[in-house]
Amino acid sequence: MPSIHSLQNKVALVIGGTGGIGAASARLFAEAGAKVVLTHRPGGKGEAAAAALLKTLPGADHAALPADVADTASLLALRDAITARYGRLDILVNTAGFTKPVPHGDLEALDDELIDRMFQVNWRGQFAAIRSFAPMLKASGDGVVISISSIAGSTGNGSSIAYCAVKAGIDVMTMSLARVLAPEVRVLGVAPGVVDTGFVPGRGADFNAKTAAATPLKRVARAEDVAAAVLACATHLTFSTGTTLVVDGGRSL
Repeated sequence: MPSIHSLQNKVALVIGGTGGIGAASARLFAEAGAKVVLTHRPGGKGEAAAAALLKTLPGADHAALPADVADTASLLALRDAITARYGRLDILVNTAGFTKPVPHGDLEALDDELIDRMFQVNWRGQFAAIRSFAPMLKASGDGVVISISSIAGSTGNGSSIAYCAVKAGIDVMTMSLARVLAPEVRVLGVAPGVVDTGFVPGRGADFNAKTAAATPLKRVARAEDVAAAVLACATHLTFSTGTTLVVDGGRSL
C-alpha cells in the first residue's frame, strides 16, 4: 500500500525542470512515485538537457515538453499536451526564471528593458502558468502550486532591485491565489537564500564561501535542500496554503 505521503498516480509539472532546483525537484517527485513532466525552452540546449535528465528519473511515463513562460500560447499548448497524455495535473512547480547582477546603487544600469524582462519571465510567467493550469489543478481536488521565491523578496538584498521586487511579487501572488483557488488547490512558495547552482552569473566559489561564513548553518544551500522543501509542500504540508517557506540556513536572521 502507498504511504500517506506517496505521490503514486499523481502528475507533477516542473516548469524550468532543467535548472538546478527544477531538476532536483523532478528527481524527488519521481522517487515519490509521481509521473513528472519537465519543461524546456523550445530548441537550443534545453531540449537535450531535458532528454538526458528524463533518462535518469526513476519510475515510468515521464515526459519532457517545450514551453516558454513568457509566451502564454506555449503554456496553453503545454496544457493541451498534458491533458492529451495524462488527463490530469496535480502538482505545478514554478522554477523558471533568470537574473542579472546589477549593483543596487547603479540606477542607470537597471534599464527599462531589463526591468521589463525580469517581470515578464520571473513574475508574469509564473502567474500565466498558474492561470493556465488552474482548471486542471482544481479538477484534481487536491492540487498544489509551489513557486520558487527568494529571501531577496523580504530582505531587499539580492542580485538587483528588480529581482528583489519580482520575488516580493511572487510572495504576494502566493497569498492572493491561495485565497481564490482554495479549497481545491493549495498555493505555496519556497524562498531559498544563496543556492550553489550557478543561477546568478558571476557568482562562484569565493562568493559562496563568504556567504557560508556569514550564515548560521555555515554553508550555502544545495539544490537538493530546496527540492526537499518543494516536495514537503506537496506531501507533508497538507494544511498549509498562502505561505512561503524559507530555506536559507538562517541567512536572513
